[in-house]
Amino acid sequence: MIQAKTRWNLAPWNKEDEQQAEQLSKLLGVPPLVAKLLVQRGYKEKEAAEIFLRGGEDRLHDPYQLKGMKEAVARIQQAAVDGEFIRIYGDYDADGVSSTSLLIHVFRELGYHFDYYIPHRALEGYGLNKGAIDLAAAEGVRLIVTVDTGISAYEQVEYAKELGIDIVVTDHHEPPEQLPDAVAVVNPKQGDCPYPFKGLAGVGVAFKLAHALMERPPMEWTDIVCLGTIADIMPLIDENRVLVRAGLARLQNTGNTGFRALAEACGIELEQVTSTTVAFSMAPRINAAGRLDHARRAVELLTTGDYDEAIRAASSLDVLNKERQRIVDGIVKEAEQQWQGKREAAEAAAVPEPAVIVLAGEGWNVGVIGIVASKLLERYYKPVIILGIDADSGMCKGSARSIEGYDLHAALTECDHLLDHYGGHQAAAGMSLHRDNLQAFEEKLGELALEWLTEQDWIPKTAIDLVCSLEDASVHTIGQLAQLEPFGAGNPSPRLLLHSAELSDYRTMGKDSRHLKLSLRSGRTALDAVGFGMGELSKQLQSGLPVDLVGELSINEWNGQRKAQLHIHDMYFGGAGARFPEREHFGQVYQLIKRKQRLPMKGLEAYLSEQCGWPEQTITVMLEVFLELGFITVDGTHFMVVNAPQKRDLGTSERYQEAKREVEALRSPYVPNEVMA
Repeated sequence: MIQAKTRWNLAPWNKEDEQQAEQLSKLLGVPPLVAKLLVQRGYKEKEAAEIFLRGGEDRLHDPYQLKGMKEAVARIQQAAVDGEFIRIYGDYDADGVSSTSLLIHVFRELGYHFDYYIPHRALEGYGLNKGAIDLAAAEGVRLIVTVDTGISAYEQVEYAKELGIDIVVTDHHEPPEQLPDAVAVVNPKQGDCPYPFKGLAGVGVAFKLAHALMERPPMEWTDIVCLGTIADIMPLIDENRVLVRAGLARLQNTGNTGFRALAEACGIELEQVTSTTVAFSMAPRINAAGRLDHARRAVELLTTGDYDEAIRAASSLDVLNKERQRIVDGIVKEAEQQWQGKREAAEAAAVPEPAVIVLAGEGWNVGVIGIVASKLLERYYKPVIILGIDADSGMCKGSARSIEGYDLHAALTECDHLLDHYGGHQAAAGMSLHRDNLQAFEEKLGELALEWLTEQDWIPKTAIDLVCSLEDASVHTIGQLAQLEPFGAGNPSPRLLLHSAELSDYRTMGKDSRHLKLSLRSGRTALDAVGFGMGELSKQLQSGLPVDLVGELSINEWNGQRKAQLHIHDMYFGGAGARFPEREHFGQVYQLIKRKQRLPMKGLEAYLSEQCGWPEQTITVMLEVFLELGFITVDGTHFMVVNAPQKRDLGTSERYQEAKREVEALRSPYVPNEVMA
């Protein structure tokens, strides 16, 4: 038996959804599976679905719907007229780098007198700081325009005003109770902002500012907008979908020297770029600059027109990213050792292991500890806090990642008395505290976890869109699924369930037989499924039996042939022992016994198993049921058939009901959502 690694959560589906999908399939001319996914994601009417599938630049909202936009544009344009020196003030992550780079291109085009500034992650930390404001004043800056930062900078804005510097804030983070008293604050998440879409990245807000300043949406820089939006894991719906789709198309034929150099440096084929390429190849290299060095390297890459300079910048980012990977691997190894030590200590003391993973080490680079926390969360599915300790001061700076049901921000609030500083949300957070408080911090977090989480909360979940038949998984249908791209946050790649697919064949592949390839069949329809790193499971499989698989459909191209395949995320295989015999199967076994009238008990299960194909343990259950119902008796060494037994239904047998419950408990984590009336 192969048990699923996660709980499978199949999205609800009812008869009305089915009818809407059928109608949508006809109206839009899309395959039924595509129509079902549109309905499942809330696009049930033809107009809404068409906008989602085909909406373009015309679907962008008026930038002046953003509160503060009018004042922001007026102040920036006044600075341009008066020849004032403007400074763009950004952040060191990929969204901040993208936001800064976008405004550099825009301000160049508009002929403004400006420069830019991004704080050093380790030396200055996040956001506006007084030292940077002092520097701006000394260099004659009269207007600072923030991007992807500033919404919490009340004190810093007041300080800038004292020095004669005006500030325009553009940001997308959650606003605090007290907003900065800036010349203008542009953030769609302000409580009284009427802007219809709240999910813009920092670079998305900067794009809206650029739209207002240029009196047109600057679609020529959507490649930069695409980078920041995907890197910051913003929902790919509404305006973000329009901007990212346009940006990906632009990247495939980009004129941006920096992107071409980055692609060359790290082996990216721009003609085939997808949101996944951006998320896992481009964004980490852009982020590496701010994590290990200074983000200006990444800004220089995205804003230069000199190819030699771009190649040097891209190569340095690639080197930094490799160094980042090396550092992360080293910290992960040390953290793993520390965690295993805690588990062994708990076992020796006969107490449960800590409910929350809290690990700290001297010299751990605080620029990458969030990545380390994510890796341990994925491995152990527990809330994780990783902290770097300053050996001289004893101060710890940490990054946290959480599981569903454990609200990190709420937990840190409960630990307020132990912390110097903290911030974040349910799933991710940061904090600082002294090492003397670490033990109390870990204990309190663990107590909260045991108080807040149920037994089910400790099991990771897999969200499933739909049940899919093998007939649905054709090359044509999979090709049509591309209409739903780009995939990412808010619009994930469709995750489908193949329920009770017949396993016609299986084999391992790759070095050391690490990977698994299954051949599935339903009637005359066949489908391949591939499980990377699942080769060991082949020992537990058996051809001819049903298997449940969760995964994503894709097209495998090899030697000029295109075949549909499923990339397996999780699977369940019960084997013969997880099937429960129907009444006719009981009848078949009873007839085998009846023909002989009297059979020796020794070896009977093996004989009957060979005759009918059911495993011996199932035959044992059948015999116990027959005995309970009085169909057979035992004389010590033999089973004997009872002549003219009383007619009784199998369901009246307690052993039958007990065995059925036992098998049901071993079944797939999938519980079907019937098409309800």
